[in-house]
Amino acid sequence: MTYCVGLKMRAGLVMLSDTRTNAGVDNISTYRKTTLWGRPGKSVLCLTAAGNLAITQAVVNRLRRGLEDGRHLDDAPDMVSAAEIVGESIRAVHRADGPALEAHDTAFNVTFLLGGQIRGDELRLFQIYSAGNFIEAMSDTHYLQIGEHKYGKPILDRVMGPETRIHDAIKLAMISMDSTLRSNLSVGMPIDLTVIRTDTFEYDLERRIDETDPYFLSIRQRWSEALRAAYLDLPDPEW
Repeated sequence: MTYCVGLKMRAGLVMLSDTRTNAGVDNISTYRKTTLWGRPGKSVLCLTAAGNLAITQAVVNRLRRGLEDGRHLDDAPDMVSAAEIVGESIRAVHRADGPALEAHDTAFNVTFLLGGQIRGDELRLFQIYSAGNFIEAMSDTHYLQIGEHKYGKPILDRVMGPETRIHDAIKLAMISMDSTLRSNLSVGMPIDLTVIRTDTFEYDLERRIDETDPYFLSIRQRWSEALRAAYLDLPDPEW
């Protein structure tokens, strides 16, 4: 399992993914689940993946080569077209590997978040499913999650909105990830952070954060202390 989250605001996009993969309690590895595409001044794209590692890597490799019809993620004219290219790459991998996976009782399990901006189009964020279809983060939904999402969802539901500042969104993503790390051993450090600001067509920040990162440790400690203080400050029941 994994956890990836994308937060979309007017000011930009924050995406965060963990790196843990496991095939049992004694077979745990670290793999980067964030892949970046783009051409300076024209496009900037961030793709994060959850699901079967072999399938996600096969999809990413097909995207790097381009589709058989010549379409390539770097050349997508708009973000919907980019999401369609990712979806078709998923379907191509399913056509190639699906029968063999089914013969071995292995589910074709993969989900992606695709976020970014292509010149001439607005900043957008999509969630792309195993069938190659997708949904978009719209005015009522300002974030998308894949993988082990339930532990990191409450803080986003309470705070996240279209006017959230980039730096506040980074804090929210960190808290959301830390809540998941604390509650599920299948999600683990290090984590990869990507920040894209609207209409810049470049990466504002790419950062790998490990267990020793001072800022992450500060967020973890201060959030825990704030929760304890808020809990203790609640009134006792009168009954």
